[in-house]
Amino acid sequence: MSWCATIIEGIMFWHSKPMLRKSGLTVWRLWRSWKLSLNWSAVRASSGPGASDRSEEMSPVSTEKPPHIPVMLKEVLHYLDLQPGQVVLDMTFGGGGHSKAILNTAPEVTVLALDRDPTAYSLARQLAKEHSGRVKPLLGRFSELEVPLSNVNIQPGSIDAVLVDAGCSSMQMDQAERGFSLSRDGPLDMRMDGARYLDMPCAADVVNTLDQQALASILTAYGEERCARKIASAIVKARRVNPITRTQQLASVVAGSFPAAVAAAHTDRLHRPAHVATRTFQALRIFVNDELNELLAGLRAARALLRPGGRLCVITFHSLEDRLVKRFLKGEDLSKLDHFSPRKESKRREEKVGDGEGDGRSADWLPLRRKVITPEKDDVNENPRGRSAKLRAALRC
Repeated sequence: MSWCATIIEGIMFWHSKPMLRKSGLTVWRLWRSWKLSLNWSAVRASSGPGASDRSEEMSPVSTEKPPHIPVMLKEVLHYLDLQPGQVVLDMTFGGGGHSKAILNTAPEVTVLALDRDPTAYSLARQLAKEHSGRVKPLLGRFSELEVPLSNVNIQPGSIDAVLVDAGCSSMQMDQAERGFSLSRDGPLDMRMDGARYLDMPCAADVVNTLDQQALASILTAYGEERCARKIASAIVKARRVNPITRTQQLASVVAGSFPAAVAAAHTDRLHRPAHVATRTFQALRIFVNDELNELLAGLRAARALLRPGGRLCVITFHSLEDRLVKRFLKGEDLSKLDHFSPRKESKRREEKVGDGEGDGRSADWLPLRRKVITPEKDDVNENPRGRSAKLRAALRC
């Protein structure tokens, strides 16, 4: 099978889920609209660092751990309220900060340490050696959870607590070779699974092969980027000259699509200084890793696995994630959730209920706190990356 056929088949498989359908423009059509240049596969085989040696990009990254500060640790421990002998599923082990704190503060608790990232899985295995019998490392996505759990004899309704810390981990962000950070130059990869799926597309595949309309749709849907068309146009023009294969190369292309003064003065919605390419990187990362579908799969798995009275804590970092979690805990039907359609209706609904999490009632969940929980000022000063975090906690009914 040719490279093009393999890549398209893989993409269609991962992105043909109901939650991403749009009337008149399904994701299948979005990916079918790829305009593969005749020499793209040759370019990948011969272009500069970061694009030529795919095996180098996908080689296992170092498990050497930088200092890791878990987000909202005090609040997580409070709302999980773990008791001796209980079982907790950490669905996003990452650098292991939350799991280590759980092991140190809750005696005789067993931690099921799940992550889709092989590097995180290696760290979980190391932790298991330090806490004999108390840590069970699991490798897989949320949507693959049934198999690794069955391997350790975990049945539905048997878990006491579940923690989800959504998005990209600090460990992934700090490793330039993973391609997540726009402040560190590295290959434009962004795959959370690392080398687990050799045929899965990376961010470079997306920016170098999708047409302008498809790129703009992704930036709008997953980055909530208001200048999506302008950025998509700049990407298409730049890749005609040279393939975009490095993180800072992409960041420069995006920044170059704006006047210098505008790019320098760019801020986020909370008026904090932010690189003008931040939303572009977010959109590509979410799209490449199918993050929203995976988050929904994780929430559904948590619902099935928790015993009555079990506790769920979910940390999110942007409105797409938080909106999904909020609606799930209210018991809304998310089977036809559509991230490519206009959000006017959903925004009007949210304005009615406000951020007070309204009068929505769910037969499955009882909120442990009515309002969303945000980091304290001291926590933000200690860990600036957690400044956008939002925690929602609920009791399984």
